[in-house]
Amino acid sequence: MNTLLSIETRNAVLLTMAELLEQHRAEIININTKDCEAYTGDDISMFDRLKVNDAKVDEMIAAAKHLASQEDPVGIERFSFLHDNGMKVYNKTASFGTVLIIYESRPDVTVEAAGIAFKSGNKILLKGGKESLRSNLKIVELWHQALQQHGAATDWVEYLQFNRTETQAFLEKPTQKVDLIVPRGGERLIAFVKQHATCPVIISGRGNNFVFVEKEADIQIALDIILNGKSKISACNAIDKILVDENLANKEHFINQLIGKLKDANITILGDEIVAKNHTLETIESDAVWYEEFLDYKIVVGQISSNKAAIEKINKYSGGHSAAIITKNENTAQLFMQNIDCAAVYHNASTRFTDGGQLGLGGELAISTDKLHQRGPIGLQHLVTNKWYIHGSGQIRN
Repeated sequence: MNTLLSIETRNAVLLTMAELLEQHRAEIININTKDCEAYTGDDISMFDRLKVNDAKVDEMIAAAKHLASQEDPVGIERFSFLHDNGMKVYNKTASFGTVLIIYESRPDVTVEAAGIAFKSGNKILLKGGKESLRSNLKIVELWHQALQQHGAATDWVEYLQFNRTETQAFLEKPTQKVDLIVPRGGERLIAFVKQHATCPVIISGRGNNFVFVEKEADIQIALDIILNGKSKISACNAIDKILVDENLANKEHFINQLIGKLKDANITILGDEIVAKNHTLETIESDAVWYEEFLDYKIVVGQISSNKAAIEKINKYSGGHSAAIITKNENTAQLFMQNIDCAAVYHNASTRFTDGGQLGLGGELAISTDKLHQRGPIGLQHLVTNKWYIHGSGQIRN
């Protein structure tokens, strides 16, 4: 068992990690190029997440530095109580112990997600995808260097070079203690982990995010938000579905404008029966398309009768991640936001902000679409459990 590292040591390791990433920047990018060249799949979003350039390294460095600057999330008092028998009772945050992060394609997870779990006092097990193996191993080598430099054991960050069969066996019967599993990747990976894991799993769920252009929408705001929502197709906070209120003034003109701008951005547009017929678009094959997260240059535009109907449709089909309403009416927006069953709800703002850094957390381990124990971006302060501390002087219960 690893004894909790002091906050001074944890912070020093993170700051050293930032320095090492800067020193080895060119090498990391060069090694990552080999991973990218070896990738033979046709998943454009996975390839997008695989790439490491200067900007990605900058983000990793910034994440490590920011984590080092944040307060220790472990040992924070949440509740205190003085028992009438004199016992002092406290409830404080505590680390989980060992966190296993299973992820695809994204070498930045090896720094950012691992860094959050490490700062929260946890031992980290990393199981990355084969497509990013070279990049991941280089970054783990830097973790070990940083740990050794501050007298900490290298097994605080461990990389598991398992194939799919070995991963399944480990999930079903871990050969070492695992307290929490966080899968980061597509729906297939998440389903695989859920099916086989024998310990708690935080579900970093699918996107399939909706924008509802309500009848009192500002048209320019709607256009800007939809285009921004499709600006990074590999992101889980990207927009896949647009619902347009049938009572929107100049509705046909707005949809024509929207179609033009989406086509300019090389996005394939599918329509529901009404929109496809009125604007000569390809019609969706079936209602099942409303459930799909595309992670592609593809979007669906449909017509809806009211705010109430939009809420019902989004709650039926969305991934529970993010949804936005575009309207000038505050009361309508409030009703929408209160009743939409998503981790993040927006009024006149882009769903692309569902991100730990953008929402003030500094970074995120994952974006949870579960409701236990945390929903939405999981930051440093959320990656803790709790523990009861009771101080007595010989009290026994009558």
